[in-house]
Amino acid sequence: MYRYKKLSDLQLKAAILEFLLKKGRWGGYYFPLDTLVNWFSKKVRNGKRIEGIVKDLVNERYLTLYKRGATVSLNSARSEEIVDFIKRVESE
Repeated sequence: MYRYKKLSDLQLKAAILEFLLKKGRWGGYYFPLDTLVNWFSKKVRNGKRIEGIVKDLVNERYLTLYKRGATVSLNSARSEEIVDFIKRVESE
């Protein structure tokens, strides 16, 4: 039995967004980036891949960085788009 899941980049983006959504991390209520990477690297195994996906989500303006890039939160201005993205990826 495999301990690590094989997720596509799109599924991993949706999983990160859903994780922050369930934690309620919107706007100024942020989450430590190193904790996020460590938690997901236990599930997926590749921390550098997760850091790259987080960077992509920041470039797409789904996530906002705080404290010199040490923390991350969901962009509240794109809340509807974030929820739609998660639903679209889960339905595939």
